[in-house]
Amino acid sequence: MFEDPSGLVRAVDAANAEVAAAQRRLLCLVADVDRCEAWRDDGARDTAHWLGMRYGISSWKAHRWVVAAHALSRLPALADALERGELGIDKVVELARFASPETERGLIPWARDVSCAAVRHRGDLAARPSVEEVVDVERDRSVSWWTFDEGRRFGLEAVLPAAQGAIVAQVLQRAAEAIPTMPDETGGFISARRADALVALCSARIAKDADPDRATVVIHARLDALLDDPGNGELDAGGVIPSQSVRRLLCDARVQTVLEDRAGNALGMGRMTREPSASMIRQIRYRDGGCRFPGCGTKAFTQAHHVRWWRHGGRTDLDNLVLICTFHHRLVHEHGWSMRREDDGTLGWFRRDGTRYRAGPSPGVAEEEERVLAAG
Repeated sequence: MFEDPSGLVRAVDAANAEVAAAQRRLLCLVADVDRCEAWRDDGARDTAHWLGMRYGISSWKAHRWVVAAHALSRLPALADALERGELGIDKVVELARFASPETERGLIPWARDVSCAAVRHRGDLAARPSVEEVVDVERDRSVSWWTFDEGRRFGLEAVLPAAQGAIVAQVLQRAAEAIPTMPDETGGFISARRADALVALCSARIAKDADPDRATVVIHARLDALLDDPGNGELDAGGVIPSQSVRRLLCDARVQTVLEDRAGNALGMGRMTREPSASMIRQIRYRDGGCRFPGCGTKAFTQAHHVRWWRHGGRTDLDNLVLICTFHHRLVHEHGWSMRREDDGTLGWFRRDGTRYRAGPSPGVAEEEERVLAAG
């Protein structure tokens, strides 16, 4: 416990310097990983994908780290500023986009006095993208979502080329202006009305869908209690909604019954057919939440895969099906990777040479570093 606040601040500064020095070393190693393609046997598409899966950082940040890692090799002053803790890693990553050996020393004091957003904005203005970079911007467009707050909230993130993003923003703004204001809202609730506008646009689209088999809410309840007291609802995309909202949805919803055995397992289809039914696909998406390759988790372009292959006698049952993205699906079928369901129900992944793959940093890294340092 620090009695002197100034002593506490100095301790925080010292800790920050230690973290900054480690981050500089980390970026140096990231550049080495990229140069020698050390990610190739870990089920990744490239270094950024490998960083995201192994260390749990966003795809956008991982790509920026790889670019900065290479840039710092020719920007020694900027690298030193990071190592000393003079500039945080976010500002350094942004500066590395446009700094040069001739300009870096003048940019460091400027960057120290402005916000990270200001550094990023200057980088956006200074960057002159090549044709390949323009294509990359188009290629890297994405929309992702997740649940949090114990399933009570839904997060949505979109990354689009600027021109396409402007269209989305304009449509949401215009639609929001037409959304009625709720009794407890005032003029400051424009962001809430934008959210309502997004839901309204999506609801109108799905109402026109020719496919009626579009379950969005899965409600677990006894049949005799469904209408009187449905309880909380479970969403296909993950998360829960309160019973009051369930009752509102039931006003015009189509109810589907799922039969389960005494253990609570949905009945499968056995060897009757190789293709799982639409309802089974929904259950798999709900259960797995995204690609089950360790550290991946993407919800885009996912497919149901037989853990024990169909042609090897595998059944089309939930416990033999797993959700994986197309990239990792190809790893299994065309690149020699494999998986198996362990006795405890967990899913084991194995490289083409049969060694088990485990996500995250290698165990005992910190202990090994301490041993090396102690050995001198």
